[in-house]
Amino acid sequence: MMLIRALAIAAIVFTSSAMAAETDTNWPGYQEGDYTIKDYKFVSGEILPELKLHYRTIGTPQKNAKGEIINGVLLLQGNTGTGANWFRPSIADELFKPGQPLDPAKYYIIMPDALGRGGSSKPSDGLKASFPHYRYHDMVDATHRLVTEGLNVAHLRLVIGSSLGCMQQFLWAEWYPDLMDGTIGMSCQPVEISGRNYMLRHGTAEAIRHDPDWNNGNYDKNPSHYEYAVAGSDLTESPVRIQEEAPTMEAAKALYDKRLAQIEKGDANNSLWEIESIYDYSPETDLPKIKAHVMLINNVEDFADPPDLGTVERAMKKIAHGTYVLTPYSKDTHGHFTHYYAAVWKPYLVKFMAALPPPPKAEK
Repeated sequence: MMLIRALAIAAIVFTSSAMAAETDTNWPGYQEGDYTIKDYKFVSGEILPELKLHYRTIGTPQKNAKGEIINGVLLLQGNTGTGANWFRPSIADELFKPGQPLDPAKYYIIMPDALGRGGSSKPSDGLKASFPHYRYHDMVDATHRLVTEGLNVAHLRLVIGSSLGCMQQFLWAEWYPDLMDGTIGMSCQPVEISGRNYMLRHGTAEAIRHDPDWNNGNYDKNPSHYEYAVAGSDLTESPVRIQEEAPTMEAAKALYDKRLAQIEKGDANNSLWEIESIYDYSPETDLPKIKAHVMLINNVEDFADPPDLGTVERAMKKIAHGTYVLTPYSKDTHGHFTHYYAAVWKPYLVKFMAALPPPPKAEK
Protein backbone atom coordinates (compact mmCIF):
# COMPACT_ATOMS: atom_id res chain seq x y z
CA MET A 1 0.00 0.00 0.00
CA MET A 2 2.80 2.43 0.81
CA LEU A 3 4.38 1.78 -2.59
CA ILE A 4 1.10 2.52 -4.36
CA ARG A 5 0.67 5.71 -2.38
CA ALA A 6 4.24 6.73 -3.09
CA LEU A 7 3.75 6.36 -6.82
CA ALA A 8 0.42 8.17 -6.70
CA ILE A 9 1.80 11.09 -4.75
CA ALA A 10 4.78 11.48 -7.02
CA ALA A 11 2.63 11.58 -10.14
CA ILE A 12 0.67 14.57 -8.85
CA VAL A 13 3.01 16.60 -6.66
CA PHE A 14 5.72 16.69 -9.35
CA THR A 15 8.66 16.73 -7.00
CA SER A 16 11.33 17.32 -9.63
CA SER A 17 9.77 20.52 -10.95
CA ALA A 18 8.06 21.94 -7.90
CA MET A 19 10.85 24.43 -7.20
CA ALA A 20 9.62 27.98 -7.51
CA ALA A 21 11.02 30.01 -10.36
CA GLU A 22 12.48 33.44 -9.64
CA THR A 23 10.81 36.33 -11.42
CA ASP A 24 13.00 38.39 -13.74
CA THR A 25 11.61 41.91 -13.40
CA ASN A 26 13.77 43.33 -16.19
CA TRP A 27 11.33 42.45 -18.97
CA PRO A 28 9.72 45.44 -20.74
CA GLY A 29 6.69 46.82 -18.95
CA TYR A 30 6.99 44.46 -15.98
CA GLN A 31 4.26 44.99 -13.38
CA GLU A 32 3.03 42.95 -10.44
CA GLY A 33 -0.22 43.28 -8.54
CA ASP A 34 -3.21 41.78 -6.78
CA TYR A 35 -6.84 41.67 -7.88
CA THR A 36 -9.44 41.22 -5.14
CA ILE A 37 -12.99 39.97 -5.57
CA LYS A 38 -15.31 40.72 -2.66
CA ASP A 39 -17.63 38.00 -1.34
CA TYR A 40 -16.69 35.50 -4.02
CA LYS A 41 -19.20 32.66 -4.20
CA PHE A 42 -17.77 29.28 -5.18
CA VAL A 43 -19.67 26.63 -7.11
CA SER A 44 -19.95 24.73 -3.82
CA GLY A 45 -21.95 27.64 -2.37
CA GLU A 46 -19.13 28.60 0.00
CA ILE A 47 -18.26 32.30 0.15
CA LEU A 48 -14.86 33.88 0.67
CA PRO A 49 -15.08 37.52 1.87
CA GLU A 50 -12.02 38.41 -0.19
CA LEU A 51 -10.60 36.27 -2.97
CA LYS A 52 -7.18 37.53 -4.07
CA LEU A 53 -5.41 36.70 -7.31
CA HIS A 54 -1.78 37.71 -7.66
CA TYR A 55 -0.48 38.38 -11.16
CA ARG A 56 2.46 39.59 -13.23
CA THR A 57 2.34 41.32 -16.59
CA ILE A 58 4.89 42.35 -19.16
CA GLY A 59 4.57 43.98 -22.54
CA THR A 60 2.79 46.77 -24.33
CA PRO A 61 -1.01 47.08 -24.19
CA GLN A 62 -2.78 47.97 -27.42
CA LYS A 63 -6.30 49.32 -27.04
CA ASN A 64 -9.47 49.70 -29.03
CA ALA A 65 -11.67 52.80 -29.24
CA LYS A 66 -13.25 51.91 -25.88
CA GLY A 67 -9.84 51.83 -24.17
CA GLU A 68 -9.92 48.04 -23.80
CA ILE A 69 -6.77 45.94 -24.30
CA ILE A 70 -6.96 43.78 -27.44
CA ASN A 71 -3.47 42.21 -27.71
CA GLY A 72 -3.50 40.10 -24.56
CA VAL A 73 -1.71 36.78 -24.12
CA LEU A 74 -2.72 34.75 -21.07
CA LEU A 75 -0.22 32.23 -19.70
CA LEU A 76 -1.66 29.64 -17.29
CA GLN A 77 0.71 27.80 -14.96
CA GLY A 78 0.98 24.13 -14.07
CA ASN A 79 -0.05 22.55 -10.79
CA THR A 80 3.07 23.55 -8.85
CA GLY A 81 4.98 26.79 -8.49
CA THR A 82 3.42 30.11 -9.50
CA GLY A 83 2.93 32.28 -12.55
CA ALA A 84 6.64 33.00 -12.25
CA ASN A 85 7.21 29.59 -13.83
CA TRP A 86 7.00 31.41 -17.17
CA PHE A 87 10.14 33.37 -16.31
CA ARG A 88 12.32 30.26 -16.24
CA PRO A 89 15.15 30.97 -18.72
CA SER A 90 14.24 27.82 -20.66
CA ILE A 91 10.86 29.44 -21.40
CA ALA A 92 11.33 33.21 -21.20
CA ASP A 93 14.51 33.40 -23.27
CA GLU A 94 12.81 31.42 -26.03
CA LEU A 95 9.53 33.37 -26.01
CA PHE A 96 9.92 36.91 -24.66
CA LYS A 97 13.12 38.30 -26.17
CA PRO A 98 12.90 40.76 -29.08
CA GLY A 99 11.84 39.00 -32.26
CA GLN A 100 10.64 35.90 -30.41
CA PRO A 101 7.03 34.61 -30.69
CA LEU A 102 5.74 36.51 -27.63
CA ASP A 103 7.80 39.67 -28.01
CA PRO A 104 6.62 42.11 -25.28
CA ALA A 105 6.78 44.90 -27.86
CA LYS A 106 3.80 43.26 -29.59
CA TYR A 107 1.80 41.69 -26.76
CA TYR A 108 0.45 42.36 -23.29
CA ILE A 109 1.33 39.14 -21.44
CA ILE A 110 -0.52 38.12 -18.27
CA MET A 111 0.81 35.49 -15.83
CA PRO A 112 -1.50 34.91 -12.84
CA ASP A 113 -0.74 32.84 -9.78
CA ALA A 114 -3.47 30.23 -9.95
CA LEU A 115 -6.01 30.21 -7.12
CA GLY A 116 -4.51 28.18 -4.27
CA ARG A 117 -0.93 28.96 -5.22
CA GLY A 118 1.72 31.62 -4.72
CA GLY A 119 0.40 35.06 -3.82
CA SER A 120 -3.21 34.10 -4.58
CA SER A 121 -5.69 33.03 -1.88
CA LYS A 122 -5.03 29.56 -0.44
CA PRO A 123 -5.72 27.47 2.70
CA SER A 124 -2.35 28.24 4.31
CA ASP A 125 -3.16 31.97 4.43
CA GLY A 126 -4.97 31.25 7.70
CA LEU A 127 -8.30 29.53 7.08
CA LYS A 128 -6.73 26.04 6.86
CA ALA A 129 -9.52 23.45 6.54
CA SER A 130 -12.17 26.21 6.45
CA PHE A 131 -10.90 27.46 3.09
CA PRO A 132 -13.50 26.80 0.34
CA HIS A 133 -12.94 23.62 -1.66
CA TYR A 134 -12.47 25.33 -5.01
CA ARG A 135 -12.73 23.56 -8.35
CA TYR A 136 -11.58 24.32 -11.89
CA HIS A 137 -14.85 26.17 -12.52
CA ASP A 138 -13.96 28.62 -9.74
CA MET A 139 -10.35 28.96 -10.87
CA VAL A 140 -11.26 29.79 -14.47
CA ASP A 141 -14.10 32.12 -13.50
CA ALA A 142 -11.97 34.10 -11.04
CA THR A 143 -9.08 34.43 -13.50
CA HIS A 144 -11.51 35.53 -16.22
CA ARG A 145 -12.70 38.29 -13.93
CA LEU A 146 -9.09 39.32 -13.28
CA VAL A 147 -8.37 39.48 -17.01
CA THR A 148 -11.56 41.18 -18.21
CA GLU A 149 -12.60 43.30 -15.23
CA GLY A 150 -9.34 43.83 -13.35
CA LEU A 151 -7.03 44.37 -16.34
CA ASN A 152 -9.68 45.51 -18.86
CA VAL A 153 -8.70 43.00 -21.55
CA ALA A 154 -11.35 42.59 -24.26
CA HIS A 155 -9.42 40.26 -26.57
CA LEU A 156 -6.73 37.62 -26.19
CA ARG A 157 -4.51 36.73 -29.08
CA LEU A 158 -3.52 33.53 -27.28
CA VAL A 159 -4.14 31.48 -24.19
CA ILE A 160 -1.27 29.10 -23.41
CA GLY A 161 -1.39 26.65 -20.53
CA SER A 162 0.82 23.86 -19.21
CA SER A 163 -0.48 20.82 -17.28
CA LEU A 164 -3.10 22.38 -14.97
CA GLY A 165 -3.17 25.37 -17.32
CA CYS A 166 -3.40 23.05 -20.31
CA MET A 167 -6.66 21.62 -19.03
CA GLN A 168 -8.00 25.04 -18.19
CA GLN A 169 -7.27 26.48 -21.63
CA PHE A 170 -9.83 24.03 -23.03
CA LEU A 171 -12.38 25.47 -20.59
CA TRP A 172 -11.47 29.03 -21.56
CA ALA A 173 -12.04 28.16 -25.21
CA GLU A 174 -15.40 26.53 -24.41
CA TRP A 175 -16.77 29.14 -22.00
CA TYR A 176 -15.52 32.30 -23.72
CA PRO A 177 -15.43 31.28 -27.41
CA ASP A 178 -15.24 34.83 -28.77
CA LEU A 179 -12.54 36.08 -26.39
CA MET A 180 -9.45 34.58 -28.03
CA ASP A 181 -8.01 33.74 -31.45
CA GLY A 182 -6.11 30.66 -30.37
CA THR A 183 -5.22 28.44 -27.42
CA ILE A 184 -2.31 26.09 -26.86
CA GLY A 185 -2.18 23.40 -24.21
CA MET A 186 0.83 21.34 -23.19
CA SER A 187 0.84 18.12 -21.15
CA CYS A 188 -2.80 17.21 -20.62
CA GLN A 189 -5.87 15.49 -22.08
CA PRO A 190 -9.24 17.07 -23.02
CA VAL A 191 -11.26 14.33 -21.30
CA GLU A 192 -12.80 13.66 -17.90
CA ILE A 193 -10.43 12.67 -15.11
CA SER A 194 -10.80 8.90 -14.98
CA GLY A 195 -8.90 5.62 -15.07
CA ARG A 196 -5.36 5.67 -13.72
CA ASN A 197 -5.31 9.47 -13.68
CA TYR A 198 -8.15 9.62 -11.15
CA MET A 199 -6.81 6.71 -9.10
CA LEU A 200 -3.41 8.34 -8.73
CA ARG A 201 -4.89 11.66 -7.67
CA HIS A 202 -7.34 10.06 -5.26
CA GLY A 203 -4.57 7.97 -3.72
CA THR A 204 -2.50 11.10 -3.19
CA ALA A 205 -5.37 12.91 -1.49
CA GLU A 206 -6.06 9.93 0.75
CA ALA A 207 -2.40 9.72 1.75
CA ILE A 208 -2.58 13.31 3.02
CA ARG A 209 -5.92 12.81 4.77
CA HIS A 210 -4.65 9.69 6.54
CA ASP A 211 -1.40 11.28 7.65
CA PRO A 212 -1.54 10.92 11.46
CA ASP A 213 -0.65 14.60 11.90
CA TRP A 214 -3.26 16.01 9.50
CA ASN A 215 -5.97 16.51 12.19
CA ASN A 216 -8.76 17.12 9.64
CA GLY A 217 -6.70 19.92 8.15
CA ASN A 218 -6.43 21.90 11.40
CA TYR A 219 -2.83 21.10 12.21
CA ASP A 220 -0.32 23.35 13.93
CA LYS A 221 2.69 21.58 12.45
CA ASN A 222 2.57 20.62 8.79
CA PRO A 223 2.02 16.85 8.37
CA SER A 224 5.20 15.22 7.15
CA HIS A 225 4.77 11.44 7.01
CA TYR A 226 3.56 11.40 3.39
CA GLU A 227 6.46 13.60 2.28
CA TYR A 228 9.00 10.78 2.56
CA ALA A 229 7.17 8.77 -0.08
CA VAL A 230 6.81 11.81 -2.34
CA ALA A 231 10.53 12.53 -2.37
CA GLY A 232 11.37 9.00 -3.42
CA SER A 233 9.15 8.68 -6.46
CA ASP A 234 8.75 10.59 -9.68
CA LEU A 235 6.64 9.19 -12.51
CA THR A 236 6.35 12.37 -14.55
CA GLU A 237 9.95 13.31 -15.37
CA SER A 238 11.74 11.39 -18.10
CA PRO A 239 13.46 8.36 -16.48
CA VAL A 240 16.50 9.07 -18.65
CA ARG A 241 16.82 12.59 -17.26
CA ILE A 242 16.58 11.23 -13.71
CA GLN A 243 19.27 8.63 -14.43
CA GLU A 244 21.49 11.34 -15.89
CA GLU A 245 21.10 13.41 -12.73
CA ALA A 246 21.55 10.45 -10.38
CA PRO A 247 23.80 7.85 -12.07
CA THR A 248 25.15 6.47 -8.77
CA MET A 249 23.62 5.49 -5.44
CA GLU A 250 25.29 8.46 -3.78
CA ALA A 251 23.91 10.86 -6.38
CA ALA A 252 20.45 9.31 -6.07
CA LYS A 253 20.47 9.77 -2.30
CA ALA A 254 21.52 13.41 -2.74
CA LEU A 255 18.67 13.92 -5.22
CA TYR A 256 16.21 12.37 -2.77
CA ASP A 257 17.42 14.65 0.03
CA LYS A 258 17.17 17.69 -2.25
CA ARG A 259 13.58 16.86 -3.17
CA LEU A 260 12.58 16.15 0.41
CA ALA A 261 13.95 19.52 1.54
CA GLN A 262 11.91 21.26 -1.15
CA ILE A 263 8.71 19.35 -0.36
CA GLU A 264 9.02 20.20 3.33
CA LYS A 265 8.57 23.86 2.42
CA GLY A 266 5.03 23.16 1.20
CA ASP A 267 1.71 22.89 3.00
CA ALA A 268 -0.44 19.74 3.15
CA ASN A 269 -3.79 21.53 2.85
CA ASN A 270 -2.60 23.56 -0.10
CA SER A 271 -1.55 20.34 -1.84
CA LEU A 272 -4.79 18.55 -0.99
CA TRP A 273 -6.99 21.39 -2.26
CA GLU A 274 -4.87 21.60 -5.42
CA ILE A 275 -5.22 17.88 -6.13
CA GLU A 276 -8.98 17.81 -5.65
CA SER A 277 -9.71 21.02 -7.59
CA ILE A 278 -9.65 18.96 -10.78
CA TYR A 279 -12.69 16.84 -9.96
CA ASP A 280 -15.12 18.95 -12.02
CA TYR A 281 -12.93 18.84 -15.13
CA SER A 282 -14.80 17.12 -17.98
CA PRO A 283 -14.49 19.21 -21.17
CA GLU A 284 -15.12 16.64 -23.90
CA THR A 285 -18.86 17.19 -24.40
CA ASP A 286 -18.47 20.93 -25.06
CA LEU A 287 -15.40 20.76 -27.31
CA PRO A 288 -17.56 21.34 -30.45
CA LYS A 289 -18.48 24.77 -29.02
CA ILE A 290 -14.90 25.98 -29.43
CA LYS A 291 -14.40 28.60 -32.15
CA ALA A 292 -10.72 29.35 -31.54
CA HIS A 293 -7.83 27.51 -33.15
CA VAL A 294 -6.52 24.96 -30.63
CA MET A 295 -3.23 23.07 -30.44
CA LEU A 296 -2.41 20.38 -27.89
CA ILE A 297 1.25 19.41 -27.46
CA ASN A 298 2.14 16.29 -25.46
CA ASN A 299 5.34 14.27 -25.15
CA VAL A 300 5.64 10.58 -25.87
CA GLU A 301 7.20 9.94 -22.44
CA ASP A 302 4.48 11.69 -20.43
CA PHE A 303 3.40 9.18 -17.77
CA ALA A 304 0.57 11.45 -16.59
CA ASP A 305 -0.85 11.68 -20.13
CA PRO A 306 0.17 8.45 -21.89
CA PRO A 307 -0.19 8.61 -25.68
CA ASP A 308 -1.53 5.07 -26.11
CA LEU A 309 -5.03 5.59 -24.65
CA GLY A 310 -6.63 7.04 -27.76
CA THR A 311 -8.49 9.60 -25.65
CA VAL A 312 -6.69 12.63 -27.08
CA GLU A 313 -7.23 11.66 -30.71
CA ARG A 314 -10.92 11.00 -30.03
CA ALA A 315 -11.48 14.31 -28.28
CA MET A 316 -9.45 16.54 -30.60
CA LYS A 317 -11.56 15.45 -33.58
CA LYS A 318 -14.46 17.34 -31.96
CA ILE A 319 -12.67 20.70 -32.26
CA ALA A 320 -13.23 22.43 -35.61
CA HIS A 321 -9.73 23.92 -35.70
CA GLY A 322 -7.89 21.43 -33.49
CA THR A 323 -4.32 20.15 -33.94
CA TYR A 324 -2.60 17.48 -31.87
CA VAL A 325 1.21 17.28 -31.68
CA LEU A 326 3.02 14.39 -29.97
CA THR A 327 6.68 15.31 -29.55
CA PRO A 328 9.13 12.37 -29.71
CA TYR A 329 11.77 11.57 -27.11
CA SER A 330 15.05 13.44 -27.47
CA LYS A 331 17.93 14.54 -25.28
CA ASP A 332 16.02 17.78 -24.69
CA THR A 333 12.65 16.33 -23.59
CA HIS A 334 11.54 15.83 -19.99
CA GLY A 335 8.41 13.73 -20.15
CA HIS A 336 5.48 15.61 -18.64
CA PHE A 337 7.78 18.54 -17.89
CA THR A 338 8.75 19.12 -21.52
CA HIS A 339 6.47 22.14 -21.28
CA TYR A 340 9.23 23.85 -19.27
CA TYR A 341 11.59 23.63 -22.27
CA ALA A 342 10.23 25.91 -24.94
CA ALA A 343 12.95 25.11 -27.48
CA VAL A 344 11.21 21.76 -28.01
CA TRP A 345 7.77 23.18 -28.82
CA LYS A 346 8.50 26.73 -30.02
CA PRO A 347 8.55 25.71 -33.72
CA TYR A 348 4.96 24.45 -33.36
CA LEU A 349 3.97 27.70 -31.61
CA VAL A 350 5.44 29.80 -34.44
CA LYS A 351 3.61 27.80 -37.11
CA PHE A 352 0.38 27.92 -35.11
CA MET A 353 0.51 31.70 -34.65
CA ALA A 354 1.18 32.23 -38.36
CA ALA A 355 -2.08 30.43 -39.19
CA LEU A 356 -4.29 32.39 -36.77
CA PRO A 357 -6.93 34.76 -38.15
CA PRO A 358 -5.96 38.46 -38.24
CA PRO A 359 -6.09 40.16 -34.83
CA PRO A 360 -8.33 43.14 -34.13
CA LYS A 361 -6.79 46.50 -34.97
CA ALA A 362 -5.81 48.90 -32.24
CA GLU A 363 -6.98 52.49 -32.08
CA LYS A 364 -4.18 54.82 -33.10
